[in-house]
Amino acid sequence: MHINDLHSGLHIFKALSSEIRLEILTLLTKYDSLNLNDLAKKLNLSNGAITMHIKKLEESGLIEVISTVGKHGMQKICYLNEDELKIELQPKEDQNFYEYQIKVGHYCDFQAEPTCGLATKESIIGEFDDPRYFADPERINAEIIWLSKGFLEYRIPNYLKSNQEFKELQFSFEISSEAPSYSNDWPSDIYFYINNIELGYWTSPGDFGGITGKMNPPWWPPELNQYGLTKLLRINNEGTFIDGFRISDITLSDIQLTTKSEIKLKLAVGEEGNIGGLTIFGKNFGNFDKDISARILYDEKKGELKK
Repeated sequence: MHINDLHSGLHIFKALSSEIRLEILTLLTKYDSLNLNDLAKKLNLSNGAITMHIKKLEESGLIEVISTVGKHGMQKICYLNEDELKIELQPKEDQNFYEYQIKVGHYCDFQAEPTCGLATKESIIGEFDDPRYFADPERINAEIIWLSKGFLEYRIPNYLKSNQEFKELQFSFEISSEAPSYSNDWPSDIYFYINNIELGYWTSPGDFGGITGKMNPPWWPPELNQYGLTKLLRINNEGTFIDGFRISDITLSDIQLTTKSEIKLKLAVGEEGNIGGLTIFGKNFGNFDKDISARILYDEKKGELKK
């Protein structure tokens, strides 16, 4: 796993902050795989306590949990997802890139089904659960958007010159599922696309509430969703990754970007599996003072000088 943005790795750092969870990772390194009962016995914990720790590790992407049939019925088997964790504290000096922030309301296309809505830091836009307001001119000021089904698509400027070529696309954002009110256990498969090419998906574990989001305005109702998880989406010539964890083998070559290409990023709720909606948070909602961040890394073409 490769983390080159500290905010996007926050959930991993939290998962590693427990000595018990470190012990779990150590055991999985030693035994390759263990079921929940085995882990509970080796750590002298109850099944309820071990389940809580396993959930944290699974949400971070450090381990994978699968259900299988055993001698005594269904059991959950735990595996390590990766053998190495790399943390990059600052971009390499020799990298060429440009980056900018995109407000969550600056989408170029959408589809939304209730429950759904938008809000600025001052007020709700229009009315709850009415998709017509997604086309309201005020939507460009939206700082939080939620929908049960559908998608949001954003146009990314392409500033590359003829003597340059794409090396990596990076996008970071704070997202979660979308449940009526909120539900911390409400999984949703959120898919990512570039120019309508499916990159893969990440399963959001819930639509989080009960604790006020750090950036939320005072008027935001406490019974609604409060914050999400920050995720870093990377597409390069090795594949597509979320927080350093590979979600597909789709590469930049598959997308075939040129200096004349449009770049459109789409976030969509899946049509099968966990259909649990999508919420995206801007800088005045959630836990992080940021909008959608886009970074484009590029190389100079061989044999050509930088202009």
